[in-house]
Amino acid sequence: MDIPVLQVIYRVETPRTIIRCYDPKDAPLLEQAITESLEHLKPWMPWVHVEPEPIEKKINRLRKMRASFDLNKEFVFGIFNLKENQLIGGTGLHPRVEPNSIEIGYWIHADFTNQGIATEIAAALTKIAFEIYQFHLVEIHCDPRNIRSASIPRKLNFKHEATLRDRVLNEKEEPQDSMIWSLNFEEYQQSFAKELPIKAYNVMGNQIL
Repeated sequence: MDIPVLQVIYRVETPRTIIRCYDPKDAPLLEQAITESLEHLKPWMPWVHVEPEPIEKKINRLRKMRASFDLNKEFVFGIFNLKENQLIGGTGLHPRVEPNSIEIGYWIHADFTNQGIATEIAAALTKIAFEIYQFHLVEIHCDPRNIRSASIPRKLNFKHEATLRDRVLNEKEEPQDSMIWSLNFEEYQQSFAKELPIKAYNVMGNQIL
């Protein structure tokens, strides 16, 4: 992604969370969050099926995430409580779709579901995608069976474009359907995301939103 270095967002403060670029030292918090949410995540997150794994592997995964972040290849964030002593989920801006568009992904710790956290996070990243990165289109993809996940883009004024058959692979390499939601800049003007109060900081710690 061709984004000037001082425009890249490394930290976001929302009313209830801190969203920030991972650091390798976050590995114990990530391990704890996944362990406590394993059964909750297994039906929807194929990467969970490698668990449990040694802490060294999580450290290396976070190092790779940080490297991709610094190189503007993919922006993967941890979601923390306001004290930053607990990881309550993960999210990211992923360049998996067409040019001038971006995909938002997210997962939430089992103890923090049904509180609107995922909607708050998706709204914050939607705001950054449009107002700072100036993408024209934002997408959210989810499993059609995941009713909770599908409710999030709907709340943010995303439109259900299609449910694609046998489009992604699960942890067993079996094809399954994928629901596609999208929001363009004009629709964003009527979205809750536009009104969400956030603070966004670049790599130097300067607030740019």
